[in-house]
Amino acid sequence: MPRLSRIIETALYVDDLGRARDFYEGKLGLAPMLETGTLCAYDVGGQSVLLLFLRGQSLRTQSSAGGSIPPHDGHGPLHICFAVEAAELALWDERLQQQGIAIEGRMSWERGGRSLYFRDPDGHMLELATPGLWPNY
Repeated sequence: MPRLSRIIETALYVDDLGRARDFYEGKLGLAPMLETGTLCAYDVGGQSVLLLFLRGQSLRTQSSAGGSIPPHDGHGPLHICFAVEAAELALWDERLQQQGIAIEGRMSWERGGRSLYFRDPDGHMLELATPGLWPNY
């Protein structure tokens, strides 16, 4: 059987793209790679892409000369986890608090990893985790 090698992109659906961009760019320091009126794509660590779609605007098939992308959308609070270096977790903790972002949870994992949990303006649960969270990370 062919093997999957990694997740290239993940998507969150937001109600206000400008507000979401202010958060992900201004508070988390991500730089956009692609911007449209309904989508913003961010490079995450040179290894993956975070897509922010304006909720409800990707419900139609998108066609171009290269092919088509089927409709998709999401509702409710979702969860994604960003990898951070162990030595930088305390700096992230301090930065988030300085930005007025409430830390909703902290976890020390059996394998030695540690996590911080907080929400974006659309209520999505974001996690920053150090190595030692999973056997493969």
